[in-house]
Amino acid sequence: MTRLDQLTASRRGFLGMAAAGGAAMTVGAGRAEATRTNARILIMGAGAGGAAMANRLSERLDGAQITVLDGRAEHWYQPGFTLVAAGLRKANYAVSSTEQWLPRNITYINEYAAELDPDANRVTTTGGQRIEYDYLIVATGLVLDWDAIEGFDLSMVGPENGISAHYASPELAETSWHAMDKFTSEGGVGLFGRPATEMKCAGAPVKLCFLAEDIATTKGNRAKCEFIYNAQAQNLFGVPVIHHRVRQIMDERDITYRYQHVLKGIDLGAKTATYTTPEGDVTDRWDFINVIPPQRAPQVIRESGLAWADRWTDQGWIEVDAQTLRHARFPNVFGIGDINGVPKGKTAASVKFHVPVIEDHLVAEIAGREGTARYDGYTSCPLITRIGRAMLVEFDYHDNLTPSFPGLIAPLEELWISWLMKEVALKATYNAMLRGRA
Repeated sequence: MTRLDQLTASRRGFLGMAAAGGAAMTVGAGRAEATRTNARILIMGAGAGGAAMANRLSERLDGAQITVLDGRAEHWYQPGFTLVAAGLRKANYAVSSTEQWLPRNITYINEYAAELDPDANRVTTTGGQRIEYDYLIVATGLVLDWDAIEGFDLSMVGPENGISAHYASPELAETSWHAMDKFTSEGGVGLFGRPATEMKCAGAPVKLCFLAEDIATTKGNRAKCEFIYNAQAQNLFGVPVIHHRVRQIMDERDITYRYQHVLKGIDLGAKTATYTTPEGDVTDRWDFINVIPPQRAPQVIRESGLAWADRWTDQGWIEVDAQTLRHARFPNVFGIGDINGVPKGKTAASVKFHVPVIEDHLVAEIAGREGTARYDGYTSCPLITRIGRAMLVEFDYHDNLTPSFPGLIAPLEELWISWLMKEVALKATYNAMLRGRA
């Protein structure tokens, strides 16, 4: 049996298990009794966090006026971008309609926020609408600061230039695959890395490097390719035990890694990339480069007064309590997902654990009692190491490993079941979360 046949058979066998698990997640225990209220709740953003909160609150709060504000009509399944960029899925795998995930008994405004005034409890949209709220849930996600990479423009992405930018969109993730496909066929120098800012799914840059190396090996072209991973800090992963495991795998597979190298700019004509390092700028030639820019809060959030004043000042994450996800200065404001200024938690899996905490505290306040739920920093990263293998790493604020399947899935081992959790089960779980069922 070929490697592909083995993977296909394993995938089929896992589908039944995934379906059973999905049924368990979506049926679960009975819903809590709805709380009657006429509160005006505004959710800024209809991504993973915004859609999930809209569905949960529409069931928990009877009579609430829930408004969701988001200018993007498409919903992007961002955990799938890496699969698209590795040629394992097409762009449409990660695209659906924003509106299809929202409950019918809420108001959806297909615009972005132009101004947010938390003192006045008011948001003004790009279309000029003024929305007043009693409670605000900030679920805007983050923005990719492509302009921070000197000499770079998204129009450069593709095989003709050897440039990948798989964070940009589903379509550009697919275009990035064509660049990787050419590189792993023809050979040369491939540069990978991540920005110095906080970022969504910080394991994705490592995954793409591992996948490219595995694809080159499968094609029989590994000897023609050089792989260099540029870490922004003095580690390859922020959790020490995972850093050591990633470093071990890179050593085994002859992937060069360099610490404290942050991409500053590229020269397309010369095919060179410049990195800032503690010793000064370093310039390297490339045949393939995966560009991931600095990531920040949207400008409307940075200008709103919700951001931390003494932390992440160049990034603008909002000042929420790390456990309750409630704003430190505006108690009627909560943050969910990537926008939060907390030590960890910019993954879709983290959102799943944010949702019940915010729900508990918001519903409790409306009902006249104290919320008790706490978020412990849970973050999950199905860290793909090759096609058909992954490590299901899960951890908390304190860098403790927090495996969901102890005794079944070893978090630091490259396993097919961890791969299938990513390739098959994760999207079903994600969709259930959007519906408020996970």
